[in-house]
Amino acid sequence: MALQTTIASAVSYKGVGLHSGKDVTMELQPADAGTGIVFVRGDLPGQPQVEATAENVTSTMRATTIEANGIKMFTIEHLMSALHGAGVDNVKVVIDAEEPPVADGSSREFFQLLQKAGIRELAAERQELVVDRLYRVDDGDKFVLALPYDGFRVSFTSINPHPLIGIQYGDYEITPDVYSKEVAAARTIAYEAEVEALHKMGLGLGGTLENVIVYNDEGWMNPLLYPDELVRHKILDLVGDLRLAGVVRGHFVAVKSGHALNTAMSKLLKQELGK
Repeated sequence: MALQTTIASAVSYKGVGLHSGKDVTMELQPADAGTGIVFVRGDLPGQPQVEATAENVTSTMRATTIEANGIKMFTIEHLMSALHGAGVDNVKVVIDAEEPPVADGSSREFFQLLQKAGIRELAAERQELVVDRLYRVDDGDKFVLALPYDGFRVSFTSINPHPLIGIQYGDYEITPDVYSKEVAAARTIAYEAEVEALHKMGLGLGGTLENVIVYNDEGWMNPLLYPDELVRHKILDLVGDLRLAGVVRGHFVAVKSGHALNTAMSKLLKQELGK
């Protein structure tokens, strides 16, 4: 019987939000069994909170946003991914802004923060969503499949028309060790020509070459950590978005998916398998 987990001690991180560009302080705190992942606005009267669950997703434009009790949190996917990859079931995220810090554009610093805090088992059985048959969500030529599998595995095909990127494929068994070595360090990627348009939409205001990999028609503007860093980051995002369904067990196969399809799969699994 697998037991639920939380972190052993509180840890904090300060930075700026990727899209808001605002300074933010975030503290991860231990939580009781059955709490799940909860974001708490510690700077607001009454400290309102929103649970990181699929039913609370309200937007997937360039990031995953959840909303409840009059507050919203956006760009939660990298922190959610680190929590999922590290196997943390319960934690309170006390934060003083609407967006977690971007760190270096990956989930590596969050994963390391969790390792620093330590992970502690609780006296309650872990509740997993076990994929029992084929589930599929589609949007034209984009899709995500969920298949029965004894573990947590993600296979992702990214197809980008830009000749610098092209077709990339990644396939990983998501365990804390594999996640740490192969997925956590993959950073957000953007096309230079899109940056100005994002700024006009009020997005990407905290993005720099320190936390976003940028490419243009000439090449990469900053060095890659992996030749296939884009698809690894896509896998990172999917791992985070799937955590909105809960702790999942299955093989997830995605082609050209993004936050909209990722969270649609989470909603479907929660609806079909949630208790």
